[in-house]
Amino acid sequence: MTEALDLARRGRGRVSPNPMVGAVLVRDGKVVGRGWHRRFGGPHAEVETIADAGSKARGATLYVTMEPCCFHGKTPACTHAVRLAGIKRVVVATLDPNPRVNGRGMRCLREADIETSVGLLAGEARRLNEGYFTSLRKHRPFVILKVAATLDGMVADATGHSKWITGPKARAIGRELRLGADAIVVGVGTVIADNPRLTRRTKSRGQYVRVILDSELSTPLKSLLFTEPGPILIFTSSNDASRAECFWAKNVEVVRVSEDDGGLLKWKEILAELHRRQVQTVLIEGGATVASSALEAGVVDKMYVFQSPRMLGPGRLFTSGIAPRPRSHPIQLVRVEHRCLGRDFLTEGYVHRAH
Repeated sequence: MTEALDLARRGRGRVSPNPMVGAVLVRDGKVVGRGWHRRFGGPHAEVETIADAGSKARGATLYVTMEPCCFHGKTPACTHAVRLAGIKRVVVATLDPNPRVNGRGMRCLREADIETSVGLLAGEARRLNEGYFTSLRKHRPFVILKVAATLDGMVADATGHSKWITGPKARAIGRELRLGADAIVVGVGTVIADNPRLTRRTKSRGQYVRVILDSELSTPLKSLLFTEPGPILIFTSSNDASRAECFWAKNVEVVRVSEDDGGLLKWKEILAELHRRQVQTVLIEGGATVASSALEAGVVDKMYVFQSPRMLGPGRLFTSGIAPRPRSHPIQLVRVEHRCLGRDFLTEGYVHRAH
């Protein structure tokens, strides 16, 4: 199953809104077939693996990271392929939360006298597809906040510039996070100060949305991100139709949402619209206002905090928009991991939500 999970990861950035799935066929103690879901609309992992094994699939055991589908969508049902291949046993890491599957695939296999089991490395399999599970179970995207800060918590200097706070190893991991995101979100301040392209730097990955939070539609029309192909979405509270038309002329969508009591765009409405567009994983990259407002709104699921051993003094503090909390009730990360990245330090963890 560990190998199947490694194979599944090869589909990162290519299969959404489908989940990443990998599979391995074992017969007489030897691996006879391997496969993974390579692209959205393409053959599923089970079909790829059966094709790789050929006639050796008969009588083999299939290890697959998610329950085989049992309905004909863009591709035929995987349960049908498993039955036709003569596979005798199927070991699944986790059930598929899709209401059209969710146990039905396993039941279909059992009815065909195929031995089944569920739960091997289930936690790893669900973590691999956190966006997929969150989208189906909570009807919203899984939200990741990436922060690159100095030792004193600044994500930009006093003028708003943030390039480059961390070193190349930290930036490389940041680029990897982009590969798994369906949408990358920044505030207009970051666009003005850094003029980013927000690209994945690889042409082999699937489509993703670049999102700008811009209350007053003040994004410069000559920004570099408008020179790169791919969908761009601006969320705003502005009623300036003529200004909005300037963006529409560049094939940039403008969506109006409400403001919260603090005059910032409402995250609930932003995420609802992204969910409607089948965005499952959102990566928030900055700046300070966007980061702190997402934390204050309670929408962040996971954080990657890259810390540089430098201090800037007064600048843009990424927690500046968070209301004071008592020491007994902080915003807290759980399941925390730490990594040294050359001179920099990474803290990775899930935001704990008290109930």
